[in-house]
Amino acid sequence: MSFDVALTGSACPLRVDCSAAGSRTLREAFPMLRTSVKGKPLIYLNSAATALKPQCVIDAMTEYYQTYGVNIARGVDEISYRATKTFEETRHKTANFLHAARSEEIIFTRGTTASLNLVCRSFAETVVSAGDEIIVSSGEHHANYIPWQQLARKVGAKFTVLPLDANGCVAPDTLAAAISDRTKIVAVFHISNVMGACNDLTALAAIAHAHGAYFIADGAQGIVHEQIDVQRAGVDFYAFSGHKLFGPTGIGVLYGKYDLLEQMEPIEYGGEMIDVVDVYTTTFAAPPHRFEAGTMPIAEVIGLGKAIDFVQATGYPLMQARVAALTDYLFKGLQAKPSINLYNPHNLAGGIASFNVSGIHPHDVAGIYDRAGISVRAGQHCSQPMMRALHQQATLRVSLGFYNTFEEIDRFLEITTEAGDFLDVLFG
Repeated sequence: MSFDVALTGSACPLRVDCSAAGSRTLREAFPMLRTSVKGKPLIYLNSAATALKPQCVIDAMTEYYQTYGVNIARGVDEISYRATKTFEETRHKTANFLHAARSEEIIFTRGTTASLNLVCRSFAETVVSAGDEIIVSSGEHHANYIPWQQLARKVGAKFTVLPLDANGCVAPDTLAAAISDRTKIVAVFHISNVMGACNDLTALAAIAHAHGAYFIADGAQGIVHEQIDVQRAGVDFYAFSGHKLFGPTGIGVLYGKYDLLEQMEPIEYGGEMIDVVDVYTTTFAAPPHRFEAGTMPIAEVIGLGKAIDFVQATGYPLMQARVAALTDYLFKGLQAKPSINLYNPHNLAGGIASFNVSGIHPHDVAGIYDRAGISVRAGQHCSQPMMRALHQQATLRVSLGFYNTFEEIDRFLEITTEAGDFLDVLFG
């Protein structure tokens, strides 16, 4: 089964075959897809929580541990040099991937959460004062909500939460109507982990800058589905995690404009982030190293570099076209079921469907999916403000990767029908 998918900014549709037969070669790159759960083939529909890892990422990390698994910047021998060189090459590769102006604008962290907290504690605390304003949206992940909420409480700033529009986005007009010259920070998602909607970062950043505010984007979901040019978008900071980009856990990236990074003080102290340590004073290294205290997650950085290679070799157009075709197929299947309540619009960019089965708690339904070998997420998705906006305690979430197939969605829809029938009988 093939679909013609028109991509944003493309004059020509891209033909994709998302059947099992047409997906065989690309699926072979992901060893976990050969896993069985309860005697059934794994159907992984939880890629927004973490993406599966291609074999090349696993191999790169294994090679590091087996052949040059030493520390970086702590030796002049050949093996130490190789480790340091590979680590810094990944920084350069990441800068090019994001279209940053220079590699020194790339800081390695533990993940998106750590990146956003670093911006909040090291930068925002120096520019936000009592009476100022911080703006976020109701669709934020807690990692891009709580730090700003707590900073506002700490300094006595106004904390403004913008509603999402009918498409699940922060409308530029909504931000323009809310922002003022007292606004210092605007922090929003690139792509929502609940709604699957994609914000217009360029338009939102321009509005923020017109009022003298700084613009911060949570790219944890966005980096997977849309190529970002941080200079063209005009973001001041952009954060993402490796594990959602087919890379390892425990590694994240913070991009920041270099002139802003130079103003920031480190929030952790230790080895390799200093320039001179005197008896009573210390001067710190230039960015990015002043923010990378102690031994870094070296294998994870190397794995991230290989994940970026994998994404670039696969190509965003192919990944976007497959996710769009799969998402459209999923939505049409869910919309055909009267018992399904869909909460997000028909957004194709993020590969996400948030829904519930009428009258049945999502955790109960998720348990039935699990018995069929299907992995989905049930809960609040680290976004309680979004759940309140939807007037739901929790939802089920299917999040697709470009490695999924139409046959997997068919099986998921079949179990969805069976789950509703079974629980209706069980609970009357």
